[in-house]
Formats: sequence, C-alpha cells, structure tokens
Amino acid sequence: MIRLTIDSTGLARTRFVVSPLHEAVNTLMAASALNSRTGPYAWVGRTRRVLRREGLELLSGLALERAGGYLPDFLAPHPTGPDPTIAEQLTAVRRADPDRVLAELDTVRHGLPAANLAGRPLPDVVLRTLRRGPRHFAERVADELGRYWELAVAPYWPDARAVLDAEIDQRGRHVARYGTGSLFNSLSPELSWSNGMIQLESRFEVNLPARMVLLMPTLVSRSIHVILDTVDGCHRAPTLMYPITPSVPAPRTPAPALAQLVGPTRADLLAALVDPATTAALAARHFLSAGTVSYHLGVLHRSGLVSRVRSGREVLYRRTPRGEELVTAP
Repeated sequence: MIRLTIDSTGLARTRFVVSPLHEAVNTLMAASALNSRTGPYAWVGRTRRVLRREGLELLSGLALERAGGYLPDFLAPHPTGPDPTIAEQLTAVRRADPDRVLAELDTVRHGLPAANLAGRPLPDVVLRTLRRGPRHFAERVADELGRYWELAVAPYWPDARAVLDAEIDQRGRHVARYGTGSLFNSLSPELSWSNGMIQLESRFEVNLPARMVLLMPTLVSRSIHVILDTVDGCHRAPTLMYPITPSVPAPRTPAPALAQLVGPTRADLLAALVDPATTAALAARHFLSAGTVSYHLGVLHRSGLVSRVRSGREVLYRRTPRGEELVTAP
C-alpha cells in the first residue's frame, strides 16, 4: 500500500500536468503494463520496434521486460510547470545532477528492499557508458530519447495531446463542482482519499508526507501508479499517473441536403465535431491527410460553421450554433 499524507495546503497546491517525455518513457515499461489499443492509439504497442530498429542501446538496456521494475526518474524530469515542452525536458535530462544519475541507476541494480522494489542487473552497454561518467551518460541517453521521441511518439502527439488536455478540462469541471478531495476518489477504484491521506493499492510499501501532488493523465500506461523520489525522499512532489480511456463520440450521419450544400467531405467533418477536435484527430478518424482536413476546416471556418480556439499548443475546432443547426436539421 502506498500512503501519502496531505493537508489542506497540499490539496490547494495539487495540479495537473501533461508531460510529453513521461509518455515516451512510459512506453519503456513492460508490455503488459502498456495500454496499447487499435485505431489511433495502436502506436503505443509499436514503440519497442523503434528501439530495435534504431539501435538505441541505452534505452533498450533500461527498458523493462517484466512488470514491477524501476525506470530511472531522470529519464523523465520532474515537471516544473503544467506544460513542459519536449525540448525543455530533453535539456533537463542532459543537465541531470550527476549524483542523481548514479543514485537512480544504483536503485535499478539494487532496488529498494524496504519498499518491496526488487533490483535487476544493468546490461554491459549501460555499465560501459556509465564508466565514462554520469554527465556523459545523461547526454548519451538524452540523444537516444530525442531520437526515440521523434520516431516513436512525435507523429502521434498532436492527437494524444488534445485527448489529454480534454481529460484535464473535464477533471477541472469535476473539481469546480465537488472539490479536490473528491477528485482522487474519482480517478480509479484503487485510489482513495480520506481524512488527509491518499491511499493507492500497491505491492509496494511506502508512507510519505506530501506537500502537494502532481496529477498526470496518460494514454500509455494501463494501470495507475505513483512516481516517487528515490533519491531525496520528499524533496520532489509525488506524481500520480493515471490511465484514461478516451471515447470517440459517434457523429451524426449528415443529411443528404447538407452534403449537397457544403460537399460530402465537409459535411462528414462537420458532423464529426460532436466534441472539439484537432486537425490531426479528424485526419486519423477519416483517413485523410492533415492538409486536406485543414483546407476543408478553413472553408467551414470562413463560412461561420466552425470556430477554432487554441488549447496549449493545439487548435481545437468545434461547431458554431449555425453549424449545429445545419447538422441537426432533418
């Protein structure tokens, strides 16, 4: 059981964060822990192929083959803000504190017996690189992470990011109605909050005070877990990473009159905007190129049938009242 004691001040500080590098590093977990899907999220199950194809030796050596192991936390730096960029995070990996690099790799080898975390041997390639110093190791692994990100995750990130942002917006509405304490109880049956204590069912044994908690939704992980600082104890806030299962609302079938009015492709896109969506999400859903979708959305926008709003680094399209009238008209 993992128990985090948190007071009202800690609850007030608790916030959400979306971390691109955490999603990439999550794919290095054991296959049984990955939340791979068919359709637009099938890329999660294909990421390991990139490790083998590109010869990313350090990442391959650190990747988990069995569930329940430990990945060094410096691979996915602790977020300092709600919206870190991949460039900022890779820079943080390169500049990782050498003592932290050594300590976390030592945790990989020896585990944490007091917390029921078992160790595992490090491959020769990891040990050889580490002999050149922890700074050299951090730079090398940052290079591999950058390559891995570009090939395995970046092509799918705009759509994934829009889903994660929508999840946070939905949770924000829950907090506004029911309060932060209730939020924890809504994230997973394995998680509970009561009387100033967050409890997570786990085979690990941890009891820690928490000055705050970071909440991080993930499309990659199959199960909820907590990222704890194995080096400085309570220095870094615990990160609670919980899986989400996005649902794609069923669009209405556009009426023939609407297809005649705006064209069949634009009618399909307009009908698909049951919820706000990005160009990338609509392209994947309709098997069209992003450029084609962007062109048709531009026409719909100029016609006053859709609006667009920026959410983080993405642009979300939604139907305007006028567009809604056309779609729902008999």
